[in-house]
Amino acid sequence: SDLARFYPATCLETGYDILFFWVARMVMMGIELTGKSPFDVVYLHGLVRAADGSKMSKTKGNVIDPLDTVAQYGADSLRYSLVTGVTPGQDVPLNMEKIEANRNFANKLWNICKFVTSNALKDLSEDELKEFGVSGPITQEEFDQLSLPEKYIVSECHSLVASITEDIEKYQLGAAGSKIYEFLWDKFADWYVEISKTRLYEGAGGGGAEEVKAARRVLVYILDTSMRLLHPYMPYVTEQLWHHLPRADKNPDSAAHALMLADWPQMDDGSPLVTSKEAVTTFGCYQALTRSIRNARAEYNVEPGKRISAVVVASGPLKEELEKENKSLVALAKLDPEKVSVVDSDSAEAKAAIEEKSVQLVVQDGVEAYLPLSGLIDPEKERKRLEKRKEKLAKEIQKLAGRLNSKGFVDKAPAEVVEKAKAELAELE
Repeated sequence: SDLARFYPATCLETGYDILFFWVARMVMMGIELTGKSPFDVVYLHGLVRAADGSKMSKTKGNVIDPLDTVAQYGADSLRYSLVTGVTPGQDVPLNMEKIEANRNFANKLWNICKFVTSNALKDLSEDELKEFGVSGPITQEEFDQLSLPEKYIVSECHSLVASITEDIEKYQLGAAGSKIYEFLWDKFADWYVEISKTRLYEGAGGGGAEEVKAARRVLVYILDTSMRLLHPYMPYVTEQLWHHLPRADKNPDSAAHALMLADWPQMDDGSPLVTSKEAVTTFGCYQALTRSIRNARAEYNVEPGKRISAVVVASGPLKEELEKENKSLVALAKLDPEKVSVVDSDSAEAKAAIEEKSVQLVVQDGVEAYLPLSGLIDPEKERKRLEKRKEKLAKEIQKLAGRLNSKGFVDKAPAEVVEKAKAELAELE
């Protein structure tokens, strides 16, 4: 019967303000009439308030119409903002800047999907596309065949699945939603999508059949899994984008072939998804190396399009992995492919790099990079820049010295202003 199907339920979600007005009465009446409590869990969230924390009121004029917000930013961005803004025991300040940022996140998701479908999977036949449909998690055997970046992103994705599953089961909904955002933007889009281009495009050093196939497989797998995780938070955009991805055949038990009815990425808690701490640690070194070179480029004002040379000094398995990812390092750090080498710490090349005039970057224990100064700076341009800087400093010193030598300034100006001028002069000199 309908009563047996819908009663009792599991969880009631409501605001804390009606706990005694409504929730308590539901429990008492349910027990009185049926002998059973209508639910086992009461999930209390805070009240939605204005951005400054005050209560929304028509008299104050700070009421935000959700229909207007949806029309401007979309339903998913509003929904995601509200759910991820929930902190147990606290109200939810509705900040329009946050909603706009989450609208941008939805746009980012759309752009990632466009790259995968329009670039990575371009010109593939229907039969070839079906090969990349996700019908289950990546197995240990398939994982072992992947390269370092692929192992890293799959490991991080599988760790994310476990973490979000645990958070949702514990009703930590806001924390779970924020983790998906960080993974998709900071790890998948910023790192792996960029690295995948060095596998897919011949001009970037890729084009090999096996690495192209592996990159396509991982791109589709990570995006598909991320859609499943994000769907409870952003149901509309994820459902729409999911239908553009290669998909496995429809489950005969499902009413429709939809993301809403698709399996959760981890259906069996007793069988954890495959991960590799070693791959994550090694790739962390690769990331640190890339960031160090980028920071050095910025510090020495290297032109954005200029390719520079570099000698990376490492040893053991780490050296081997960095060598394999030479082409992706070239792309991400904008290095000259003909003037980049990864050498052993005890080799003659490493000693020569140390003796040459270069910028030394200590990435971590046992990993260093040397960037020859001749490739970083143009001596003539640097000389002109320093001369201009020298002239500017001389004028500032002359100006401050003139003010401090003026009796009118010293006698009439407040003591703190005079002391500040003296301190600035001493710093410039």
